[in-house]
Amino acid sequence: MLRKLFQVLAPARDRQANAARASNRPAERLIADCQELMSERGEVSGTRIATKVLSGYQALDAASRDCFFDLLIRSFSPDPEEVGKAGDDYRKDPSPLTLAKLQRVVEPPRQELFRRLNIAPGGTRVLVEMRAHLLREGQSSRTPIAADLEHLLTSWFNRGFLVLQRIDWRTPASVLEKLIAYEAVHQIEGWNDLRRRLAADRRCYAFFHPALPDEPIIFVEAALTRGMSDSVQPLLDPEAAVAGLGTADCALFYSITNCQKGLRGVPFGSFLIKQVVEDLGRELPGIRRFATLSPIPGFRAWLDRNKSTLGLGSFLETLANPEWNRNEQTAAELKPHLLHLCARYLLREKNGKEPLDPVARFHLRNGARLERINWLSDTTATGLERSAGLTVNYVYRLSDLERNHELYTRESKISASSEVEALAAKPPRVADLKLA
Repeated sequence: MLRKLFQVLAPARDRQANAARASNRPAERLIADCQELMSERGEVSGTRIATKVLSGYQALDAASRDCFFDLLIRSFSPDPEEVGKAGDDYRKDPSPLTLAKLQRVVEPPRQELFRRLNIAPGGTRVLVEMRAHLLREGQSSRTPIAADLEHLLTSWFNRGFLVLQRIDWRTPASVLEKLIAYEAVHQIEGWNDLRRRLAADRRCYAFFHPALPDEPIIFVEAALTRGMSDSVQPLLDPEAAVAGLGTADCALFYSITNCQKGLRGVPFGSFLIKQVVEDLGRELPGIRRFATLSPIPGFRAWLDRNKSTLGLGSFLETLANPEWNRNEQTAAELKPHLLHLCARYLLREKNGKEPLDPVARFHLRNGARLERINWLSDTTATGLERSAGLTVNYVYRLSDLERNHELYTRESKISASSEVEALAAKPPRVADLKLA
């Protein structure tokens, strides 16, 4: 019986082994090309080999790519013995010479490999794509590769290399198509919607990089309004009348989208907001207030995770109804509780020393002030699902940005209005809810 079982299992085992060998071969050839690139000193030959490596990487299927990453860890990591010896030498003689040697052996050879790959035409694009693959897979064993790429991309995409451009209806269609594809906060429903978002009472700006001239790196959309809006629906209406600029006194940033997944964590978003604030201030002196109308993407998930400790059983059952906001009585009863819980979430719930909410972290780190929580401000399906229909106004006051940033980064202090502080301070009793 055992013999028959082995006879059944053996072909399956052999097929698996053959598949593994088949996926290994392209990855092993690619690693050999990488090693050749590292030994090559001539610029022309180096560019040729780098181009070959990048083309080979893009041709890999998922299994071969996994094998390539594993071999990259094994073949292009620092030598522990060399690192240890260089460290001992530096402790004995902390001179510039021994420090330079320590720095040289500590740096993973992968970083130099990536620098050489970057000289090939389109090299930067493929390396950004490579990091996107690594982040999407999320395997901890490959974290060192993603970290090496982040280190290099942070240098290559620093503010000095980024070019700010205003996007309008005269921008090439190839770029406009990418805005529609990349928009991550409020989906753009085709060309008519995009045309309205680029009208005279709107502004859209993007950062571009010389290595990716036709690819927006990050873009922000703003509405020029009278007063600070508390609802996103009028801003998303493609049929809304275009307002005159004569009465506008507020630039309201209602969407900011990082277009390149491989550049996640590279900190250029803050530069974009500050640059746009400065440019708009010069173009339109009547604009005195700069604010956001921001989503709260982690709020509903936080409520769900903490429903037991917060006592939110029937409360969350009501929110699970996608049309709960249409019942005026239900909405009125939920309002004080949701506003309190949202203020608590934004001000008190932490990821380390920073707010749990990623959008809050972004704006507060840039020196913004948490000004107002808006009730049923985004009743789109996404807005209700992620943020229970709430949005936040963060205000950028140029005179306060540096002080707020310093207090936040050094002391973890959040700049917030007294209105939001009051909402977080005294909770209504959830037990008093009498939902139909």
